[in-house]
Order: sequence, then C-alpha cells, then structure tokens
Amino acid sequence: MRNFSICIFCILLLSGCQKVVDVDLPTTDPRLIIDATFSTFFDSGKKNVEGAVKLSLTASFYSKELPPVNDATVYMTDMDTGDIVIFSESDNPGIYIPPVLSNFPVPNKTYKLSVIYKNETYEGTATMIPTVPIDSLSQGDVTLLNDETEIIVSFTDEENRSDFYLFDLDFNLFLTTYDQFYQGQKFTFSYFYEDIEPGKEITVKINGVDEQFYNYMNIVISQSGQNDVGPFPTPPAAVRGNMVNITNPDNYPLGYFAISEAYKMSLIIE
Repeated sequence: MRNFSICIFCILLLSGCQKVVDVDLPTTDPRLIIDATFSTFFDSGKKNVEGAVKLSLTASFYSKELPPVNDATVYMTDMDTGDIVIFSESDNPGIYIPPVLSNFPVPNKTYKLSVIYKNETYEGTATMIPTVPIDSLSQGDVTLLNDETEIIVSFTDEENRSDFYLFDLDFNLFLTTYDQFYQGQKFTFSYFYEDIEPGKEITVKINGVDEQFYNYMNIVISQSGQNDVGPFPTPPAAVRGNMVNITNPDNYPLGYFAISEAYKMSLIIE
C-alpha cells in the first residue's frame, strides 16, 4: 500500500509541473510560389478552359495561410507566334487571369509563362499534354471500414503512346497513375470517400500530364496528406517544379506550370 501511495504522489507531482516550451524553428526568406495549371475540356464538343495563375509566398511553420502576391506582372507567350497574353489580378488576391482563354491552348504548341516580382523574372514552359475520356463513373457498394463511399472509374488508355494521368477526384483529392501495366487497355479502379452524404454530387476529372509533373504531384500528394489543400499547394518540403528564376537562380520558386487536355464526369451519391 505504501508503494502505491508513492506512485500516486509522483504522478500528481509530474502532472502539476507541466511547462510550455517555445521551440525556435529556423526561418528562411520567403520564396515565391507559382501555381499555374490549365485544363482544356472537350466533353461537350466545345472547348472550355479552366485555370489561373496563383501567386503566394512561403510562410513560417505556424502560419495557417500563405500570403498572396498582389504586385506581380504575369504574361504568357506563344513560342511559335510570339503573341503575348497579359494576365490581370482578379478579385481574389494573388489570383491572375487572362482576358480570354478561348484561343488557348492549342495542341502541340509550347507556351512560356513569365512572372516578374520584385525585379526578378521567373519563367517556365509547358505544352498541352493529351489524355483520354472517362468511359464510365459509377457508385459501388464496397466499404473498407464502415462509412466509406466507393466510386468506380473506368477509362481506356491510348495504345500508341505512354500516358501519365492526374485524377482530380473533387474535394481537393487527387490520384496519379500511368499506363505501365495497362498500355492500350481499359483500366478500372475504385476510390473511397469518407463522410459523403446521399445527394452529394461528385465530379471526377482526368488530366493528361507529363512524367515530370506526374513525379512532382506524387511527392506533393504524399507530403500534403490531401487535407484541405489546393491542386498544387506548397508541400512541407521544398519540392521544386518547372519554373526557374532567370534573374537570380538561387532564389528559385516553388510550384508548377502545366497545361492539360482534360475530361470530366459527374454522379450523384445515392
């Protein structure tokens, strides 16, 4: 009984001696984040382009939001014709959009994105990467634990090329795959959602990407944990994309510039 009393006393003593410890984390100068992704949809037979250039700065570990960049110059150049499209900042801070996207992009053309910020110029090039349509999207009845909702996605790979795919599964959820084991074949996979209410609409998008962007997104998805992130967020580690600082290479940016052919399909959860 005496030993038991001593143990209780020690536990109470330790619980009363809690102390908040402030940890000084190393700080670095903010880096520019350039999230520039454009998807060209052909589902209805009419081209529809979605995309924008989002500019922000890296922040400290404890920051919940990334500060937007409001004083940059953003433009895109058609490398074949030299035509330039100037972007302007939208009503959302840090989001830059072009006046129209109806003539952009064109397959097999290379485009250069230029961002000028604090007297430094950042550049990157991209070409629209082709993809294939979604064959079918349906709801399954398999669950992994208790309350997951299964959707089943099918598409047919193009047999005459190597394809890399980025699936936007709605709700800031993403998945990558490539055709190493299903070249030219129909491929079907399941994805499981948590806490999806009946009557909720889910839209799945398939984007064509190149191998470099595929590898980049694998790292971003793995590090982000897919919790409340945008399509191309700043990962916990500094994962470099295809944008470079041509004025000061050591002050490299984060983020990516990509152009995809894309298709989408929706369903209502039962």
